[in-house]
Amino acid sequence: MDTVQIEITNMCNNSCSNCTRFVGHVKPYVMELDFFKRAVDSMIDYPNMIGFQGGEPLLHPLFEEMCRYASSKIPKERLGLWTTLPIGYERYRNIIVETFEHIFLNDHTRDDIYHHPVLVGIEEVETDVNKMWNKIDRCWAQEVWSASINPHGAFFCEIAAAFSMLFPDEQSYAWAVEPGWWNKIPKDFTKQMEQWCPKCGMTAQLQTRSSIEGIDDISPKNFERLSNTKKIHDGLYKIHNLEKCDCSNNMANYKDNHYRQLIAKRYGMFLITPNDKNFWTPHLFKDFKI
Repeated sequence: MDTVQIEITNMCNNSCSNCTRFVGHVKPYVMELDFFKRAVDSMIDYPNMIGFQGGEPLLHPLFEEMCRYASSKIPKERLGLWTTLPIGYERYRNIIVETFEHIFLNDHTRDDIYHHPVLVGIEEVETDVNKMWNKIDRCWAQEVWSASINPHGAFFCEIAAAFSMLFPDEQSYAWAVEPGWWNKIPKDFTKQMEQWCPKCGMTAQLQTRSSIEGIDDISPKNFERLSNTKKIHDGLYKIHNLEKCDCSNNMANYKDNHYRQLIAKRYGMFLITPNDKNFWTPHLFKDFKI
């Protein structure tokens, strides 16, 4: 994979529709510093990018300390940050520019940014088991997103990792976070896939929803599995009718250059894009020379 994410927290300043980290349903956590160091140490020989992700990573109370440790072990050109750059955390602008060569910005404030209904399980949409696994084996998220480390361990897929936090009483089949864990091949994924992929909707043909609505689409079985979470208590959900949809919305409008530059500007940063990884490199305005 191009990136392995270290999910340092699942806390977030937003509560978007169909969040892949299940904000509003899952118990919040912050990764312990010793575990984070073990995660970084396990990735020293990994040849590609290591990402800081959440939730919102900047909400972790030890964010700056984590940045400094990662920088001491991993070259800047292999470190990335996935963030909304939340208001109130502008004090981190210097450490962000010092630590990360790559930054992925999306503050989810536009009404034309859409999220796929991850809580609508493919096992309920595609009742033919062979067809279900055929779709899972060709999951677009698995092909273009990331493997992940969270407090439960390491996972082949960041969404599988998030499901393990959502349903902590189920067997997660997480891998131990140790050097070389990322050398897994597909046959090693089987237990994680069987546990989490049928519950996930990313590979199903379903209507997406604008992220700012704050509503989660949930299939009946997944609804039964969930307890009375905050979003359910507040009525911020819709039970899905399991109908497939060939229509689609543009899920990537956050890639608009002007939109991202405005987010960075409130931190006193501007973005040079694209870099050699097709991400954005942050700089401070004071360092900009014509």
